[in-house]
Amino acid sequence: MGARIQAIEYYFPEQKITNQDLSEEFPDYDFSKFEYKIGISSRYVAGTNETALDLAEKACLKLFKRINKAKIDYILYCTQSPEYIMPSTACILQDRLALNKTVGAFDFNLGCSGYTYGLSMAKAFIESGQANHVLLVTTDTYSKYINRKDRSNRAIFGDAASATVISSNDDNGIHKFKFGTDGKGYNKLIVKNGGTRFPVDGQAVEHLYGRGNVYTENNLYMNGPEIFRFTSTVVPPFIEEVLTLNAVKKEDVGQFIFHQANAHMLKVMRERLTISPQKFYINLRDGGNTVSSTIPIALKNYCKEDLTEEKASIIVAGFGVGLSWSAGLIEVSKNL
Repeated sequence: MGARIQAIEYYFPEQKITNQDLSEEFPDYDFSKFEYKIGISSRYVAGTNETALDLAEKACLKLFKRINKAKIDYILYCTQSPEYIMPSTACILQDRLALNKTVGAFDFNLGCSGYTYGLSMAKAFIESGQANHVLLVTTDTYSKYINRKDRSNRAIFGDAASATVISSNDDNGIHKFKFGTDGKGYNKLIVKNGGTRFPVDGQAVEHLYGRGNVYTENNLYMNGPEIFRFTSTVVPPFIEEVLTLNAVKKEDVGQFIFHQANAHMLKVMRERLTISPQKFYINLRDGGNTVSSTIPIALKNYCKEDLTEEKASIIVAGFGVGLSWSAGLIEVSKNL
C-alpha cells in the first residue's frame, strides 16, 4: 500500500495589495526593481477580523466540491497563525467542516517546510494503517505579525491557505523524504513576543533594520541576508542527497518545485543545482511568499496550467523558519 496526492485547492483572501499600492506608502522605494528581482507583483492579506482558520475553512470547502469529505479520517493542520494558544485549531476545523468525530486531528507549527513535512506524515499515517484519507491543511496570516512600517516583509509575504487530500493508493505517489534542522538559527526569522518566554509588550520599542525597515519585538523579524545564506548553501547539496535517496537523476525528474520564497533566491539555487529553467518552477508573482502554502499553490498551478502529460515526477522542497528544511520525491496527476 502506498499514498498519493488526490487533490489540492487553495484560497486567497479578498484584499489584494499590489506593488503600486505599496509604492504609494513607500514613495522612496523603487518597486519596479523589486518586482524584477524578487518576482512578486501582488499579495493578498486577511481582513481585520479574518483569521488563518477562516482561510483554511474556505480552502477546504473548495476541495469538498469534488472530494467526499465523509472519507476524511485525519486532519494535519500546519500553521504559525493559530486561532488560540489552546486548543489545537485542527479540532475547531473538524467542527466547522462537520467532519466525522472519529477523525484524528492536530496542529503542527512549521513555516516554509510545513507542506513537505505534512506530506511525509500523511504517508506515514497511511502506510502504517492508521488512516486512509488525510486532509493536510496549510494556512498562515503573517500579515498580522508584520509592522506597517516594515516595507520588505510587507512586500514579500502574503496570506493564503491550502487543502490537500492524500489517500491510500496501490500506485504509490509519495516516495522518500529527508529532513534537516538547525535550531541555532531560530532567531533569524522570528516573532519574539507573544509566547510563554516573552509576553506581548504594550510599550515595545521600534527598531530599524535593513534599508529603513521598522519592527518591534511584537512583530515578525527576518534577517534576510542570513536566510539567503542558509538556503543558498544548505539546500542545493541537500537536494542532491534527496535525489540519491530516491535513486533518481536530475534529468529524470519532471519538475523541481521548491518553496516560493523569492525569485532571486530560487534562481541562485537552480543555478547551483545546474537545473534548466524549464524544469524549475517559479510561481509567486501573484500571491507572494505564502509560507506553508507556496508549494501546494505552485503544485496546483503547475498541474493545471503547465503539465502536458498525464503524470509527472516532482522534487518538492521546503526551507525556512526554524531553521528547518525537508524535501522528497512525489508523483502527481494532471487533474490534481
